[in-house]
Amino acid sequence: MSATVIGPDGRRRCAWCIATPQYLAYHDTEWGFPVADDRRVFEKLSLEGFQSGLSWRTILQKRDRFRAVFHQFDIARIARFTSRDVARLLGDAGIVRHRGKIEAVIHNARRAEELIGREGSLAAFVWRYAPRTARAARSPPASTSAESIALSQALKKLGWRFVGPTTAYAFMQAMGLINDHAEACVVRAQAERARRRFTRPGL
Repeated sequence: MSATVIGPDGRRRCAWCIATPQYLAYHDTEWGFPVADDRRVFEKLSLEGFQSGLSWRTILQKRDRFRAVFHQFDIARIARFTSRDVARLLGDAGIVRHRGKIEAVIHNARRAEELIGREGSLAAFVWRYAPRTARAARSPPASTSAESIALSQALKKLGWRFVGPTTAYAFMQAMGLINDHAEACVVRAQAERARRRFTRPGL
């Protein structure tokens, strides 16, 4: 199977992105573009945890509702959630109603507050695990890397949950820590330009 396909505008893109219009927009404007905002970093780590065992399409379709019920993934607000909030979330059909994953987001928000208090920035912490040099996209695409394993281990050591190496790798792809757009994908060069202009937090 080819790594790219012709999109609706006649340009080549990563093959996975034509499965749904939501994927196409996400692929063209978000996936692989670098992010330094702590709230967005925490959101993506949380949503990747919710995706475990599911498809990203399911999570993307529910993302607006996730953002609403988790207060736009405000770390400080989530860290103060109680058992009453867990019950509220378990009753919300607009999200993935998995107790372990819901409780993990709350637990991880508390760990994120600790990390930010110590390091100054969640984004700066995760960007330490980005490869220092650009690399070619892998074919077939990878699901883990030495860096994602290291990031997963570091977060787990700090007490984070639902942050395995595969989850960490998907997070790194999405947040631009690596550029895994296929070589022939029209967006790859755009993402790489954004990465070159990007100042890694904490440097």
